[in-house]
Amino acid sequence: MKSSYSKYSAKDDLFWLILRPWIFIPRVLYILLTFTFLFLRILFQGNSKNKNVQKNLSKYLFDVITDLGPCFIKLGQALSTRPDLVRQDWLTELTNLQDNLPAFDHKIALKIVEEELGSPANVLFEEFPDSPIASASLGQVYKAKINNSYLAVKVQRPNLYFLIRRDVVILRFLGTFLSPLLPLNIGVGIGEIIDEFGNALFDEIDYQKEAENALKFANLFKENPNIFIPKIEKQFSSKRIITTSWIDGVKLRDRALLEENNLIPASFIKTCVISGLQQLFEFGYFHADPHPGNMFALKGGNSDCGNLAYVDFGMMDTITNSDRLTLIKAIVHIINEEYYLLAKDFQKLGFLTKEQDLQKLVEPLKEVLGGSLGAEVGNFNLKNVTDKFSKLMYSYPFRVPSRFALIIRAVVSQEGLALRLDPEFKILKIAYPYIAKKLLTDNSEEILEILLEVVFDKKGKIQIEKVESLLNILFKDSENINSDLIPVANAGLKLFVSKKGSEVRKNLLLSLIKDEQLEFTDAKKLLALIRDIFSPLNIAKSAVQNIISTV
Repeated sequence: MKSSYSKYSAKDDLFWLILRPWIFIPRVLYILLTFTFLFLRILFQGNSKNKNVQKNLSKYLFDVITDLGPCFIKLGQALSTRPDLVRQDWLTELTNLQDNLPAFDHKIALKIVEEELGSPANVLFEEFPDSPIASASLGQVYKAKINNSYLAVKVQRPNLYFLIRRDVVILRFLGTFLSPLLPLNIGVGIGEIIDEFGNALFDEIDYQKEAENALKFANLFKENPNIFIPKIEKQFSSKRIITTSWIDGVKLRDRALLEENNLIPASFIKTCVISGLQQLFEFGYFHADPHPGNMFALKGGNSDCGNLAYVDFGMMDTITNSDRLTLIKAIVHIINEEYYLLAKDFQKLGFLTKEQDLQKLVEPLKEVLGGSLGAEVGNFNLKNVTDKFSKLMYSYPFRVPSRFALIIRAVVSQEGLALRLDPEFKILKIAYPYIAKKLLTDNSEEILEILLEVVFDKKGKIQIEKVESLLNILFKDSENINSDLIPVANAGLKLFVSKKGSEVRKNLLLSLIKDEQLEFTDAKKLLALIRDIFSPLNIAKSAVQNIISTV
């Protein structure tokens, strides 16, 4: 194994490039001139109604991003997942950034294979094709064969470490220098965001690290029958080569392609979003690059949850347990329209400074997020929230903590992927029930604490409206009733009689006492609510549905 990469260091890498002005100055000028010409062309042709003009412009945009290299291709890939941000004719061209880029010379790929694995490709494999089956930003993939099985052999692009090191430094330099002129108010220095991006990219070009990530990710989803992770073939992997079992599936690019293969788009949207929520809120470890080129629809599964395969585990990230729980609280506070508590959540996550007067943010947050569970839920998606927040950030000191850069990228990319398959998709329709079910079935100490905040106020009184809201979110459509009713009922009963449920029992008893007298009004309302939802008829429907789903 001959290749060796250093870790990203903003200071050291800047010093390295400044000492090479013959590289630094021409590259900066080239990037600035390239974007100037692109901006001018979009300015003069972007609103043209002529299809040929738009087709040529989209091709020019693709060529510009491709020519600028891996760092810019990664940024372009993020745009390629957003049909709500990029016009459709441009989007079609940008989608090629995911895995349809110009390949590098096949002879160079063969040389890298021999250098990294110690033998020529035709000795190592029964079959090794003369051209790659896919070519992405950091490498190209060959469909090789050994022992009558097909493997995906990803070979890294040559000179990649130098290209990424050079361009991340320049991106950071230009971002820091130009940030006062940009229409952004992200509070934290844009350099910190680029540092996060740089760290992730430096990890991504280490294929040994990617192999470790894949094994960890597979272990987290080992109990999930709808998620598939390709097996790492260690004997054919190194720092610049990674070989896995071949995934025979359909890329999540567009609805028509899935339907042509008799696959139900909605089923893969649900699997995709639920698995993404699990990564953030259960595992604290997530795939930070979930674009359609990295996700495949597989046959099997059912109309509710399709089988999904993840590939490419170079760009992964973690979220701390504290941030994870605060995010869950924030979603609960949005559900309950508790905007002061939501502002406190933002403050704890670092989006607001400790000195900020949170009371001043209650009305603005209500304006941005209010009604998300009411009449506006049909129009509520991350794009709408982002648009409103961008206006809010001009007037209030919101900041984007650098550690959230990849989380935001992953969530926005995933919603964009779902929108490609279903333009009417609304992420809250899946996210809210998921959080509600987690609160009602997860008996961990931390989640139990959040549940108690929902059920009881500070005086220990039952908050009937909030309990009803939580249950309605989970059970307001018949699909969820069938699959979730019995698990929720079982979890609730186990919690109530368990040692952990002592706090629940105590609060319930205290809620019956008012002015030193027994008061059963709230208890009667709670029992009536439980009786209506967990009626014998609903339980029977749920049992039948569970039996059918296991047959």
